Amino acid sequence: MPQMVAIQLEVPDDLARFRLPPGVNTRLQELLDRQDSGKRLTAAERKEAHGLVNLAEMLSLLRLRVERASSRRAKKP
Repeated sequence: MPQMVAIQLEVPDDLARFRLPPGVNTRLQELLDRQDSGKRLTAAERKEAHGLVNLAEMLSLLRLRVERASSRRAKKP
């Protein structure tokens, strides 16, 4: 049976921090571009790319949830 876990985080005022750092994003783009151009990635590179994509997705979800929670708080009287 699925369980729900609630986590409290201190959120920075600058939501841009919920993104991959530029160097990490560049690496992910390099891997994805190589794959898209038909070049095979090694097993280690595929694992790295998969992990970076998962991290980017998690950060995007966190950013969206923070934005939604912030807008709800702003609407409350």
